Amino acid sequence: MTEQQLPSWADPSVSPADLDAQGVSRRGLLRRAGLFGAAFALGSATPALAAPGRPRLGGDDPRLAYLVGDHHVHSVYSHDAKYTFSQQAQAAAKYGLDWMVFNEHSNFGHAYYGARMEHAEIVRARAENPRQLIFQGLEWYIPAAEHCTVFAAPGPHETDLLTQFELAYDGKLLGYTEGSAGATDTARNEAHAVKAIKWLAEQRRSGYVDDVLVLANHPLRLGIDSPHEMRGWRDAAPEIMIGMEGAPGAQGAAIPSLRGATSIRGEYENKPSAQSWPGYPGDAYLTYGGFDWATATVGGLWDSMLAEGSLFSITTNSDNHRTVFDTWKNGDWPAGQNFDNTGKLPDPVNTDTPQPGSDFWPGEFSRTHVGVTRYGYRSVMAGLRAGRVWVDHGHLLDGLDVRVKRDCDAGRGVTLGGRLRVRKGERITLYVTVTSASRPNPQGILPELAHVDVIRGAVRGPVSDRDTWQAPDTKVVQTKDVSGRKGTYTLRIPLTAGDESFYVRLRGSDGKRHGTGYLGASVDPHGPIPHEPGNGDPWADTWFYSNPVFVDVTG
Repeated sequence: MTEQQLPSWADPSVSPADLDAQGVSRRGLLRRAGLFGAAFALGSATPALAAPGRPRLGGDDPRLAYLVGDHHVHSVYSHDAKYTFSQQAQAAAKYGLDWMVFNEHSNFGHAYYGARMEHAEIVRARAENPRQLIFQGLEWYIPAAEHCTVFAAPGPHETDLLTQFELAYDGKLLGYTEGSAGATDTARNEAHAVKAIKWLAEQRRSGYVDDVLVLANHPLRLGIDSPHEMRGWRDAAPEIMIGMEGAPGAQGAAIPSLRGATSIRGEYENKPSAQSWPGYPGDAYLTYGGFDWATATVGGLWDSMLAEGSLFSITTNSDNHRTVFDTWKNGDWPAGQNFDNTGKLPDPVNTDTPQPGSDFWPGEFSRTHVGVTRYGYRSVMAGLRAGRVWVDHGHLLDGLDVRVKRDCDAGRGVTLGGRLRVRKGERITLYVTVTSASRPNPQGILPELAHVDVIRGAVRGPVSDRDTWQAPDTKVVQTKDVSGRKGTYTLRIPLTAGDESFYVRLRGSDGKRHGTGYLGASVDPHGPIPHEPGNGDPWADTWFYSNPVFVDVTG
C-alpha cells in the first residue's frame, strides 16, 4: 500500500480558528491524509526553526504526527478469544485507533487453517477502509519464556512468514517450554528463541518481507522473562526486537466486584514458580498504576537496559479477548469440529446478560502513540523502530511532544527515541509540549493531568552481569505540577551535560494514587503503587509514560 506524504502544515483553506497552538491545521491534516479518529494528535512545533541554509547542529528531527494504535488484539482466530474480526475492527474505529495488530495465539489449527482465513478478512478490510491500518501478526510463545507480538508489513509473504515462523520457532508447538534454571533443555530453548529473532531479521534483509517487528508481551506476569533473555533477544537483532509492553492489557481485571477479591489489573495474579527467574522479588508480579514492574520501577529493569545506551521501547495495549461488561459468549461447536481442525472459533452469540471479562476494547483505555512523517504501514513500523513512542491510559492526554535541544541551536532538537550529541558542560533544554484532554473519555470522565516527572539516568554501556535489573544512577530529578493547566502548553526544563552520557524519559499521572517508589523515596518519591486486590478501578489511576531521549556527551 502506498505511503501518503503528510500534508503541508500550512493549509490556506482553513481559518485561524482551525489552527492549534502551534499553527498546525488539524482539520486540514485529517481531511487531506484521510485519517480517522480524534486521537490523531499532532506533534507540536518546538521553538525557533532554523533559518534557511543555517547548519542545524545537535539534531533536528522532523515534525511528527502521532498515530494511535494497539499491537495486541485477538479474535475468533485465537483459541481462547471470542470476537469476530469485524467486531474488533469496528471497536478500534469507534475508539479512534489509526492502526492495530491482530496477533493470534500460535496453535497448530492457527498455522494450518486460521492464519490464511484471517488474512483474507484483513485484505478485504484494507480494501474497504484504507483509513484503518490493519496488520497481521502472531502471539509467539517464546521458547523458555512468555509471549511476544510478531507482525509484518503488508505484502505477498506476510502470512507465509508468520506461519513458517510459527511452525519452526514456537515454544508451545515445539515443546520448548522449559526455562527453569539448571534444567536440561533450558539452554537449548533460550538459544532457539535467539535463533528465531535472527531468522526474522534475515527475512527482512533478504527482502522476503518489507518489514517485521517483535515486542515482548506482559514480561513480568509470570516472572519467566529473565533479564539475560530479554537482553539476548534485543542483542540478536535490535532492529527487529524493539521493546516490550510497558503496561499489559486486561486493565479491567480488578474493577471492584467484577472478578473477585484477589484480582489485579493486567491479571498479574501469579506467584513465583519453578519456571520463574529466581532473582525477581515477589513484588515484581504486580502492576503499579497498571504498569508492569519492569517499567514502573524507576531504576528498575527497563532503566537498567536503557542505561546500557541502547533503545528498548515500551508500549501499551488491550490484549483484548473478553471485554468487561459485554453480553457475548462463544458460539457452540458443530459436531466433529474443534479449533485444531478448523483454526477458527464459532462466531459469538449475544446473550443480553453480562459475561466474564477483564479487557477493554482496542483503544478504549490503553493507547500507544507513534510519531510518523508519512501515513502508512511502513511508517508506523519505522516510528516504532525509531522509538518515537509515548503511551497513556484512560485518554489522559490529547497530545505530547518531547524535544531535547542544545541552547545554542536553532533547530527543533531531538525527539523520543533519538540521540543528541553535546559537549561536556553544554547547556541544553528539555521541551515538553502537552495538549490536555479536551473531551470526556469512554468512561465519561474528563481526564486531568496533575504532574509531569522527569526521570534521568546515566549511560554506562553494556553490563557485565546480564541478569542485573537495577540502574542505581537513575532517579526522578524533577516534578512539574501542572494541575489545572488546559489546552496546549510547553514546559521548558534546563539540563546540563555533565561528565557522562545520559538519557531522560517522562512520566505523569492524574495524581490520584501515589506512594514511594519501589527503590525508595530518594529515587522516586511519588511513583505508582499497587492497588488493593479486587479494588483497582483503572479509570481512577491513569498514567502516561514516554520513551527516552539519549544525550551523548563528548569531551
